[in-house]
Amino acid sequence: MTSLILRRLGFAAFTIAFVSMVMFAAVEALPGNVCTSFLQRFAQGPRLERCIEQQGLDRSAIVRYGDWVSGAVQGDFGYSLKKRKPINELIWDRFSNTMILGGIAALLAIPFAVFLGIAAGVRRDKPLDLSLSGAAMLAMTIPEFVTATALIYVFAILLQWFPAVTILPPGASFMQMLPNIVLPVVVLSAVLIAHIMRMVRASVIDAMSSDYVQMARLKGVPEHQIIRRHAVPNAMIPALNVIALTIAWLLAGVVVVEKVFNFPGLGTLMIEAIYDRDLPLVQTIALIFSVIYVGVNLIADLAALALDPRQRRKGH
Repeated sequence: MTSLILRRLGFAAFTIAFVSMVMFAAVEALPGNVCTSFLQRFAQGPRLERCIEQQGLDRSAIVRYGDWVSGAVQGDFGYSLKKRKPINELIWDRFSNTMILGGIAALLAIPFAVFLGIAAGVRRDKPLDLSLSGAAMLAMTIPEFVTATALIYVFAILLQWFPAVTILPPGASFMQMLPNIVLPVVVLSAVLIAHIMRMVRASVIDAMSSDYVQMARLKGVPEHQIIRRHAVPNAMIPALNVIALTIAWLLAGVVVVEKVFNFPGLGTLMIEAIYDRDLPLVQTIALIFSVIYVGVNLIADLAALALDPRQRRKGH
């Protein structure tokens, strides 16, 4: 088990290192360099020289990549070209805001989606299953910005229960954020619930039709015990990876939702950085998203190893 965990950790570290190299190489492959892209028609004279010196562009790409990785490991991501501040000072408040938004959405959506998926799976083709599956398909097909716009119109403009856009001071407390995160959390949770519910439903249906469940029924085991002891634990193992991928997808949804609600998170900051051609800041936020993506999938892999002895035997 220890060797399998170390192997998973090593693969996760390799993936993050590879992603960092790809992102750095992509920036290097752009026409000109970071400074000419940012300064555009002003890329000349002392202004260009100061930018080149600040970004260390007079050194080789390998040396700059090594310095960037070394700094990133220590929490030093360099300087923002547009805001002229250390990037680590810009991202941490935004990072905590995004984690609060995504974390609340995940904490609310995952248990609810698992419950609905189990309920739909054990009542396959019954009215409850058909209604839940139909609602899930509808939620999956509507883009987040459409759902967000509809919620803003109903709950912010017509009913005036929640603010339409987020206006928060830097370092705002959770209680200050609370009225502003309700609608964004609802938008993110809707799609999470739909994807996870459908996967759990499919896994429960497979488990309920398996040989060990049929054998338990022949032995006279009550149906509620079959569901609780046999079907649900085995159904959750293949569902874990889909749950992890869905949570990782949440990163893309966060970018859209934060922009619609003007929420001060990493997604909004990334869009601003792209608009400003602030490539060091874009590169840093993309790396953070990649680390989160790999970390969530690593947790799912380790959970699957803990729940499924068959995977541990395969590793040996």
